[in-house]
Amino acid sequence: MTTVYDVPAFELINKVALRLEESKKVVPPEWAAYVKTGIHKELPPTQENWWHIRCASILRRIYIDGPVGVERLRSFYGGKQNRGSKPERFVKGSGSILRHAIQQLEQIGYLHNTKKGRTISPAGQSFLDNVADDVKKEVAKDIPGLEKY
Repeated sequence: MTTVYDVPAFELINKVALRLEESKKVVPPEWAAYVKTGIHKELPPTQENWWHIRCASILRRIYIDGPVGVERLRSFYGGKQNRGSKPERFVKGSGSILRHAIQQLEQIGYLHNTKKGRTISPAGQSFLDNVADDVKKEVAKDIPGLEKY
């Protein structure tokens, strides 16, 4: 069985984002078109489907890291802040974006909350593994000799 660990992250995230967008279960909030993803960014995201990409990335990150909270995810999605003439320093990403995305993923049944943090549900694990299997088949078509895998 193919899992998330067996396929490239970029291709998996894009495929999961496409599936979330097609299902219309994950809908970006109305403020998502204007918000920055953290104080280290100067502009909002330019991609139209950035909300679905972020939800897919969060789903993959929780699958890999196990029980995880919003603060730990904020550290993952943070970056260097330009402070003018002062040296750059690391700042955390937006917690509001993460909370809203996690709540949407919980509502559709892909995540659930435990005492130690959010974990992937069996439905979410099955969804990600099925998408990973599809991605592996697409990658195998591009590489000669791997069609049988």
